[in-house]
Amino acid sequence: MNLTQAQAGQAYIIREILTDDEEMDAFLFSLGCYSGESVTVIRHLKGGCIVSIKDGRYTIDRQLAAAIVIS
Repeated sequence: MNLTQAQAGQAYIIREILTDDEEMDAFLFSLGCYSGESVTVIRHLKGGCIVSIKDGRYTIDRQLAAAIVIS
């Protein structure tokens, strides 16, 4: 399952990041988004979602959300 399929308000653990784009991978890592980290979808938006990672809230687009595999 990825973040686009996640239920809002529930905490998940990031299992892996599925992307071939090094820039996207580096951007997600700079947000604190990497394997083993906890992530919570705050709200789904038309073009993506608002997530909470560590102590920050970020708006990410649908392409980034689809690349983040959770469980």
